[in-house]
Amino acid sequence: MATTTRDGTDEAIERLREEHRGELIRPEDPGYDEARAIYNGMIDRHPRLIARCGDVADVIAAVNFGREHDLETAIRSGGHNGAGLATVDDGLVIDLSEMTGIRVDPGAETVHVEPGCTWGDVDHATHAFGLATVSGVISTTGVGGLTLGGGHGYLSRKYGLTIDNLLSADVVLADGRLVRASEDEHPDLFWALRGGGGNFGVVTSFEFRLHPVETVVAGPLFWPIEELGTTMKWYREWLPQAPEDVYAFYLTAEVPGDPFPEELHGEKVCGLMWCYLGPEDRIDELMEPARDVAEPLFEHVDAMPYPALQGMFDDLYPPGDQWYWKGDFVDELTDEAIAEHERFAAVPTPKSTMHLYPVDGAVHRVGEDETAWSYREANWSMVIAGVDADPAQRDRIADWARDYWAALHPHSAGGSYVNFMMDEGHDRVRATYADNYERLREVKARYDPDNFFRVNQNVEPAT
Repeated sequence: MATTTRDGTDEAIERLREEHRGELIRPEDPGYDEARAIYNGMIDRHPRLIARCGDVADVIAAVNFGREHDLETAIRSGGHNGAGLATVDDGLVIDLSEMTGIRVDPGAETVHVEPGCTWGDVDHATHAFGLATVSGVISTTGVGGLTLGGGHGYLSRKYGLTIDNLLSADVVLADGRLVRASEDEHPDLFWALRGGGGNFGVVTSFEFRLHPVETVVAGPLFWPIEELGTTMKWYREWLPQAPEDVYAFYLTAEVPGDPFPEELHGEKVCGLMWCYLGPEDRIDELMEPARDVAEPLFEHVDAMPYPALQGMFDDLYPPGDQWYWKGDFVDELTDEAIAEHERFAAVPTPKSTMHLYPVDGAVHRVGEDETAWSYREANWSMVIAGVDADPAQRDRIADWARDYWAALHPHSAGGSYVNFMMDEGHDRVRATYADNYERLREVKARYDPDNFFRVNQNVEPAT
């Protein structure tokens, strides 16, 4: 075996090239800075080697290489992880972004997806058949990270979490073996993959259940920010009682430029982002209570293809912005919590925002211990995101997000959606997995006893 790459030898890299058909990128190579960049511009890390994989054989070779040479190893899918866990300093990045195969089976209503795909790729492929599965709200998000963290979005009240629609996964383990995880094969691993993050291996293929989704009725409604207390108190009562065809996440924001009316540009607002799966002619009836509780400043809710809704925020949030986010699960929006929302609601920069995503309905019909996702009784998944294109705003947006979260955390359920966490330490990870944490440790010990996959929201193996 070649000497360790920690000594910087060329021999080890050349031996890897014999087994790895994809591109191997080192700091001295052209394109290195572009290859190491991820979605969050606040993250600036310099890996020793980036192994761009074209197929499962490449993934196996890269995992074996990282293990044999004791390299800290990160797994990159879409690169959207806010904490920067898709990359690492002075280690190995296994880059899956070239693995973008998709195969739709319209008869079975399933889709097989490789880990380099974004949700926009999946939506494009499945929409041709009038089908979709549950994903997030930005189409450039990678399939791998969102799924393994649990996954929630516009379809969640009707069809559950992304993991509730995961049927199987092909996984390269820390020892280089490829296994299939499903209800029937390695069911313990399948349980852990559904919410346990990247702790257990590299998923090289996901199989999802699809649902009939083609045209949705969707778009924003804004109220003046001064109406936050009134509208949030109404929202906490209205949303859980609404039909599951109705999805609306609550937001605070600053109105951007086009396509919004010029007189609203820069206005601080609160509001709803709608997605309705039912008959178009019922939307006015369903929206009427929102218009009655406070007079909207603006609304534009219309029928559109589901992929158009999924891509609606893409231009507002391109790769390279500075991001600092904090999250929590929320059971109840108490008057005390709403008062704190009012205190912090004026966002510090035009792209900063707070969202309350509904995770009730179908999400509640799965038991707490059926998957690794531990907060099945929560009604909302909250994210506070400080965002700006200018690195000079880094401290300002981070301070706002941390202070806002600290004020609200005592009113939360205690844990967070792992995809909304920064690098927050072991206690925070443990709180997020709650009663499922010890079981996750046991599965980790079975499939990754040496904690090779540790660049993530890490679950340490049981001893």
